[in-house]
Amino acid sequence: MRGPTRAHRRRWLVGATVLALGVTTLLTTNAQAGPEPTATSEPRPYEVVFEDTFDGAAGSAVDGAKWQLETGDNISNNELQYYTQGTENAELDGNGNLVITAEAGNPNNYQCYYGPCEYTSARMNTSGRFTAQYGHVEASIKLPQGQGIWPAFWMLGDDIGQVGWPNCGEIDVMELVGHQPGTAYGTIHGPGYSGGESIGSSYTLPNGDIFANGFHTFAVDWTPDSITWSVDGNAFQTLTPADLGGDPWVFDKPFFLILNLAVGGNWPGYPDDTTVFPQQMTVDYVRVETS
Repeated sequence: MRGPTRAHRRRWLVGATVLALGVTTLLTTNAQAGPEPTATSEPRPYEVVFEDTFDGAAGSAVDGAKWQLETGDNISNNELQYYTQGTENAELDGNGNLVITAEAGNPNNYQCYYGPCEYTSARMNTSGRFTAQYGHVEASIKLPQGQGIWPAFWMLGDDIGQVGWPNCGEIDVMELVGHQPGTAYGTIHGPGYSGGESIGSSYTLPNGDIFANGFHTFAVDWTPDSITWSVDGNAFQTLTPADLGGDPWVFDKPFFLILNLAVGGNWPGYPDDTTVFPQQMTVDYVRVETS
């Protein structure tokens, strides 16, 4: 097994009610004799428990203490790329960014399920290095565009090796299909609501803007029994166990982080003569904060 994969995903998203995430409050009381107990509503301070700002010399590899690169193809999604190791398709740019590059061609003769691979790219995760359970999970990313291009920032339940997918759960903080360059999707998958039955919604930039024009912040605020998605601080969806129609909520446990850039697949479709290569997913930072 080459590590947790996104091989099972099918993306036909359904709408979800958009709610505002309430501010967490801390209740304090005075248990000693004297005046009546009082309550305050001061927000808890947040602590950064994971951060990568991708500082380093141009051409450097990602920090191996934080990320591992996955290799190989993805037959279950019918993607076309081969994910490579080292700095072949993922490297620091020397300006505080990680650049994941999807390229046409196959100079190293990688083999995919359909024969010689037509594209290369990169995918990395924090499995075995970092997991989160609740908190504010955020990344600032400049996204690629084009028919058949599929970048994502997402999470999988750390127990995937024991219970499999979708029982482990999946939280897609951000996905984009390149023929819709101004729309980002946020989704959950779990037992009874995976693949074509996944639950999610989307956010479209105003005034016809697209995510390839600059960096945008993609985040989830994750608490027991609640996940809220936002883009640039604009919340566009909250999901709770009540939205699952009686199916299990599997998001109250540790998850690890994933960044990847796929080419082709069942949901985005495949590159055509309008698709320009190379395409790049540029990540300024990834940060997780908990209260």
